Amino acid sequence: MLTQDGFNLDDAIRKVPDFPKPGILFYDITSILANPDAFRYCIDSMVKLYRDQRLDGIAAIESRGFIFASPLCDRLGIPLLLVRKKGKLPGKTLGKRYELEYGEAEIEMHVADIPVGGRVLIVDDLIATGGTIRAAADLLTDGGADAIGAFAVVGLPFLDYRKTLGDLPVRTLIEYFGE
Repeated sequence: MLTQDGFNLDDAIRKVPDFPKPGILFYDITSILANPDAFRYCIDSMVKLYRDQRLDGIAAIESRGFIFASPLCDRLGIPLLLVRKKGKLPGKTLGKRYELEYGEAEIEMHVADIPVGGRVLIVDDLIATGGTIRAAADLLTDGGADAIGAFAVVGLPFLDYRKTLGDLPVRTLIEYFGE
């Protein structure tokens, strides 16, 4: 799967069969982080996608979203806004509960970090069902910001994230369509 730039991102992604349970093929992006060329390709690609958009911040989802969003924020000169699991942030926070396959979770952001009226991109490493990104978009909206889209290095459209995310624009660098 060569990209337009001639880089094969698929080769840089470790595929782990039967993890976390039998029958699941896990797409492990930690191999991208261990490969400087692959990581640089991801960050350079993100910069190309978003350098001409007006963004007031990037909401990075814990924890691997932090890794990809941080250099993008640096290169674009915009704030990094952390989306963390409940109970990880001190001070006044705004939270959003959401459904998981087997239960619920909650994410939070510092209220003061949400740019009221601002345009915010959500970044994570991988989009599967879209639940966490949907919760982050709703959290930003609740805080008065406009979630203008979501980015992930890897997308798994066979898990139907589009149904969860509705009309929220989504960009990925590579997508897998199941086996």
